[in-house]
Amino acid sequence: MATERSSSKSGDMELGRFLHARRTQTTPDQVGLTVGTGLRRTPGLRREEVATLAGISIDYYVRLERGKETRPGPSVLDALARALRLDDAEHQHLRELAARAARYAPEPPPPPGRTVRPHLKLVLETLRPSPAYVISRSMDLLAWNPGGLALFAGLADWPARQRNLARYLFLHPTARTLFPDWEYQVRGCVARLRAQAGIDPDAPDLTTLVGELLLKSPDFAQLWERYDVGGRKKTQKTFHHPQVGVLTLNGQSMVLEDTPGQRLGVYTAEPGTPDHDAVLLLDMIVPEPTGAAAAEPEQQHRAQS
Repeated sequence: MATERSSSKSGDMELGRFLHARRTQTTPDQVGLTVGTGLRRTPGLRREEVATLAGISIDYYVRLERGKETRPGPSVLDALARALRLDDAEHQHLRELAARAARYAPEPPPPPGRTVRPHLKLVLETLRPSPAYVISRSMDLLAWNPGGLALFAGLADWPARQRNLARYLFLHPTARTLFPDWEYQVRGCVARLRAQAGIDPDAPDLTTLVGELLLKSPDFAQLWERYDVGGRKKTQKTFHHPQVGVLTLNGQSMVLEDTPGQRLGVYTAEPGTPDHDAVLLLDMIVPEPTGAAAAEPEQQHRAQS
């Protein structure tokens, strides 16, 4: 019972953290409030302003932010979403946090397995020369074709089990020059991790990655504190690749059915274009077998013996 209550409490606090983050980043002008000329000590909206806009008591809203109220009804959630000008993704995230806070959570499950099914590796092979890869819910790179690894310049230099796209964006020295819109890319990356961790805050795979990035990257820590979970993603990405030059590709990401949150990412270019020529070069850079994924240490030991 103590473990259940502890897990449930983390859900209560996550709901409060999200409301606090959205409140402090919403200005009076955005919600049509007129403020005086005096100094405001609170960034964004005050608690009483949110409560008034949502039509709830100040005391009730304070209890929500402090994790002492765990069962806000759908009408309250919708009113808060309107008051804080949440977009669709943020509104849905608010609902998910409230649903989690309202129930006693069981012992968190172990992190999902890293195994990629053989037929998915075959899919990666058939997609060549288009760069493609499979990542976990925490953005670990689990399988790839040659271009899928070579596209992220320098990532192949890391041991297989360290290859993670979030870690690459924030900690690899090449990432900032590879992406001309690096600031945009990292905001989307953190928003995705924030949304996932918000509804599963005790998951070991997520907490380990987030803890590492909070410690090693001030940029990540600053974005994490904002608690953004929404935002549109660009369908096109431009890469300033040190080996094949500048190329612009169309990107597509999709959830893979019957997997523990794995996603397939694919980048394509029109045949006959300079971008496609660069893709062909990428496909020849990394001489690793298609779909080569991180093996467990004991598997590596057996292979060497």
